[in-house]
Amino acid sequence: MAIEFDQVSKRYPDGTLAVDDLTLTAPSGAITVFVGPSGCGKTTSLRMINRMVDPTSGAIRIDGVDVTAQPAAQLRRRIGYVIQHAGLFPHRTVVDNVATVPVLEGVSRAEARKRAYELLERVGLSAALAERYPAQLSGGQQQRVGVARALAADPPVMLMDEPFSAVDPVVRESLQAEFLRLQGELGKTIVMVTHDIDEAIKLGDHVAVFAEGGRLAQVATPEQLLAAPADDFVAGFVGRDRGYRGLSFATAAELSVEPAGTEVAGLTLVVDDGRPVGWRDGTGRVLASAGAFTAADTLRAAADLALLSPAGAAVRVGADGRVDGIVRHAAIAEVIRRRQVERIAVEGAGADDRSDVEGSSELGERVSGA
Repeated sequence: MAIEFDQVSKRYPDGTLAVDDLTLTAPSGAITVFVGPSGCGKTTSLRMINRMVDPTSGAIRIDGVDVTAQPAAQLRRRIGYVIQHAGLFPHRTVVDNVATVPVLEGVSRAEARKRAYELLERVGLSAALAERYPAQLSGGQQQRVGVARALAADPPVMLMDEPFSAVDPVVRESLQAEFLRLQGELGKTIVMVTHDIDEAIKLGDHVAVFAEGGRLAQVATPEQLLAAPADDFVAGFVGRDRGYRGLSFATAAELSVEPAGTEVAGLTLVVDDGRPVGWRDGTGRVLASAGAFTAADTLRAAADLALLSPAGAAVRVGADGRVDGIVRHAAIAEVIRRRQVERIAVEGAGADDRSDVEGSSELGERVSGA
């Protein structure tokens, strides 16, 4: 079910314009992320979808039907809603939290609880946690319960307001990976709010960048956003390292690989049972390896490893974790340069393109050590 904003504005009684003439479509079965600085109207826009906030003008449609065509309470039961800190009922057990909406929809408590147990397993929580209360769970576990509760009525649409911002970085990365796995299985129409551009690029099929004053500055795929920001505001918000972020959308398969025994910068890779251990210098000392990548990983992953490696080279392994070669930083820089030249040949060498090439050249120098 696609979500359409048609010239939607929200002005509060004190005259504050929170959202200014917003027109966009969140495609069916995709993740659309609203991102921008504080006070830019992204959360207000999200909350107008389920009528927690009413627009001053314009229309919002879900699957072609205006959201005002039915009572707000009925609308909200068809829309999953996940917020930061999970928003769980503290006096209800985990399983009863998840079963809340199905019970309200007339499903028997026994059937709703059965479904809740299945959903808890799906979001990576054991059945042993089902009878606990929210206060007895970690922050990450609470967020997983929040996602399970939002999925309980099998809604076609899910709204997520900074769902992972209240947990530490390690847990956050785990939750993001779980979220993408679930979306791959379920194919919901999801609109998500975040202030973190890295999270938006990682999770979004489409990213809508909001500027101060509730103005939509640009909506595009993550790759398009990084390659061609619409204006100076978007370029600044995305960051000067957008060229480096863009490497996340290219695979490492095209990198030139050399034999694992090749000496690099006076160092030789040490392998134990086919797996990388570290780099041996001329004195026999072994320096720790930064890790390894596979041909299916991103170009950014390979570049990161090359930058962290004491030899300035990334180690490539096969699916079995055994070394199948090394990639020098110069080889990575050459692929980056070639990709930029190819992109410009397609798009045309305008002023923005030349700026991107200069940024890419600078990155190539960082990676290659030139």
